[in-house]
Amino acid sequence: MKIYLSVDMEGIVGLPDHTYVDSSKHNYERARRIMTRETNDIIQEAMDAGAEYVLVNDSHSKMNNLLVEELHEEAYLISGEVKPLSMVQSLDASFSGAMFSGYHARAGQFGVMSHSMIHGVRNFFLNDEPIGELGFNAYVAGHYGVPVLLVAGDDQACLEAEQLIPQVVTVPVKQTLSRSAVLTLTPKKAGKLLREKVKEAMGNVSVAEPLVPPEEIVLRIEFTNYGQAEWAQLMPGTYLEPGTTIVAFPAKDIIEAYRAMLVMTELAMHTTFS
Repeated sequence: MKIYLSVDMEGIVGLPDHTYVDSSKHNYERARRIMTRETNDIIQEAMDAGAEYVLVNDSHSKMNNLLVEELHEEAYLISGEVKPLSMVQSLDASFSGAMFSGYHARAGQFGVMSHSMIHGVRNFFLNDEPIGELGFNAYVAGHYGVPVLLVAGDDQACLEAEQLIPQVVTVPVKQTLSRSAVLTLTPKKAGKLLREKVKEAMGNVSVAEPLVPPEEIVLRIEFTNYGQAEWAQLMPGTYLEPGTTIVAFPAKDIIEAYRAMLVMTELAMHTTFS
């Protein structure tokens, strides 16, 4: 049995603010160790429950945060950025299930460090459905027929997952007090909870259903200012919805939509504010 594990950082236990997830800040090295430990708890329990292969995809920022020298020796790691499918790189139909850890709520929502890919995004929509990174990644998994078995992160990320993904097991390792303050478990207690929930999630492999994306997809990204929308609409095939900062892209499938999202958000980051 193969299990895919995408690991973001904002939803990792004990991390309340940007000083833990920005590599230039003083708390970042502490956060890397906590992130790696949390990942190891999930890997170990997945293997104890029958996984023969666990592929871990580092999915935060430059995507080189996990400490490979401290990672579970039986796991495989994707590290580094510029990946065609970013947070779900190398996920395919050969996997029995996917797990997302360290995840956070979508942009504009109550939640610890809530956002959607970049701070310039106000909303992602698939057609008219608002989604975040979590939802987008779950739909990619569903495209390959892979169910999302487990989501771990702050309480609001878990609520978002429960509202979208059938039969998902969630693990709230911290509660949101504000976007930069948490009531958190300790890493040791979170580890015990994670292992309990991973065991439960692994028991659902045979019955869990994938989140199937719609057959016809228009990706719509609402940016926070017009300059970002101007940059994003430079991508061929896009159009700017009049009177808004929403750039739309009719996609042939969820994979094309996902890759378009990566390009559009990268372009939007070229915007200056002078």
